[in-house]
Amino acid sequence: MSSLLIIIVSIILVALLAFLIVNKIPMKLKPLISLILWVVIIFLGYKVYTSIMKPINFNKQKVKRYTKVIDKLKIIRDAELAYGEVNRTFTADKQGLIKFIDTAKFAKTEVKNIVVTEQRGRITVDVEKRVVDTVGFEPVINSFKDRDYKNMFQVPGTDAEFELKSDVIEKVPGVKTSVFQARVAKDIVLHGMDKDLINVEKEQLGGINVPGEYISVGSLTEVNSNGNWPPFYDGKKEDSDTK
Repeated sequence: MSSLLIIIVSIILVALLAFLIVNKIPMKLKPLISLILWVVIIFLGYKVYTSIMKPINFNKQKVKRYTKVIDKLKIIRDAELAYGEVNRTFTADKQGLIKFIDTAKFAKTEVKNIVVTEQRGRITVDVEKRVVDTVGFEPVINSFKDRDYKNMFQVPGTDAEFELKSDVIEKVPGVKTSVFQARVAKDIVLHGMDKDLINVEKEQLGGINVPGEYISVGSLTEVNSNGNWPPFYDGKKEDSDTK
């Protein structure tokens, strides 16, 4: 708002000086007034340029920071899904989740059709059944090669950690389901940037933007392991370090 006010005042001032130069100012003072007018015009042009570029630069920096945060949230999500596959529940224990990746194993199964003989009254019949056999085990850590899972809870560019919670919900009567959520406030991720634009960012409703005040994955109220970011971020990589 202050930049807009400066621009409006500057435009009025330029118009006033132009009027004075043409109609009121003595000839000997016109060079000085013209110089002042040029200074005002240059200043006005600079303010217009910066007011246009401020949200553009903010968005570029925001996307870089969000991309790094989302990459970490994807690792946390995959770790929780792996934990859930082995333990049939999710966890809020950060160090326990890291240890799980280091030590746990997936059961490798094989589905086979077998024929068994069953007694049905006075007769016996052959019945084909499908059975699942465990044929081996694979270390969970194999799914996290070249991924920085040991630091997955560290929010990039900050001293903060992601918030991690788990719970059990009952969306269908009698059926309880484990859920999890990892998140970080946008205020933390965007710290040091323009506060007015941060407040606008926190009010985003979605679409091509991350909605709400947090960047998150999972949910504590729905059976959902998705992130709240738009698909744009799923194919984006940033190599530069942005603090």
